[in-house]
Amino acid sequence: MPRTYHAAARPTMYFIGVTTTKSSIMKVFPAWARELNLDAVIEGIDLPLDDTPGHYREAVDFIKHDPHSLGALVTTHKLNLYKAAHDLFDGVGHETELLDEVSSISKRGGQLWGHAMDPLTSGLALEAIVSDGHWSRTGGELLLLGAGGSSLALTLYLHNRAAAGGDVPSRIVVTGRREARLREMRTVHERLGFTIPIEYQLAPQAGDNDAQLRTLAPGSVVVNATGLGKDRPGSPLTDAAQFPRDGIAWDFNYRGDLVFLDQARAQREARELNVVDGWLYFIHGWTRVMAEVFHIDIPTHGPTFERLSRIARDVTKETA
Repeated sequence: MPRTYHAAARPTMYFIGVTTTKSSIMKVFPAWARELNLDAVIEGIDLPLDDTPGHYREAVDFIKHDPHSLGALVTTHKLNLYKAAHDLFDGVGHETELLDEVSSISKRGGQLWGHAMDPLTSGLALEAIVSDGHWSRTGGELLLLGAGGSSLALTLYLHNRAAAGGDVPSRIVVTGRREARLREMRTVHERLGFTIPIEYQLAPQAGDNDAQLRTLAPGSVVVNATGLGKDRPGSPLTDAAQFPRDGIAWDFNYRGDLVFLDQARAQREARELNVVDGWLYFIHGWTRVMAEVFHIDIPTHGPTFERLSRIARDVTKETA
């Protein structure tokens, strides 16, 4: 049934997701607003997975025409929302044109703009996780479990980095449960002239992902980009999966059951793994979109960024 939207009484940023009340941002945003001197509040818009196009259009149309609704961060629904409501945007960034998704909705002079922030935010998080020269030093590869928008975004970041002569994985493997999604990713990469060696592997079962782990070189990075552990229960791997020695296990999620991280932690000592959750990805994702929505400068590193990260940690610990 349609959701009822009420005009915002004061400057408002929205979080369009599935279970927004469970997100740490509901506690973090007010603290960040005080730190950044923002007179604004946040409100969640919960939509079911793969909701109807009409419901996505209602949400975008409301934000577009409500004066105090300044914008939104979109998670989970990035592809479906843009597909349903692309004509409601007055302008979009280059990455949105490439990826056909929006993770940031904002306004510029009365116009509604959409941006795909994940290439930037996932790249910032990755660079904080891997040390300088990691890929060339280790010969490590990258396994992306899941062929959705977040995986595609990270490959776009690495494509741009390779084009600039930066350090990148020796090989990328992307797995997905649906052939159509893998085909869509391949099409984008072909259009870009993707130069990093890449494989697209159909993996309808968790055991299929296990098999891909066995092909990885030591020092490789394994990413859970499926949403399993947050939006849906479980992990893309079975408990029999063996992570690459001296590798990195990175879950894009930071909340939920996080079974993937439990599986990695069980092998941390034996395989000398670095196990990383999605907290830093969360911080970069929100600060980049807030900078766009409120038209303010928020650094991606340095004292201000560290202070915002510390505030977020402190607030979530206090209210846990």
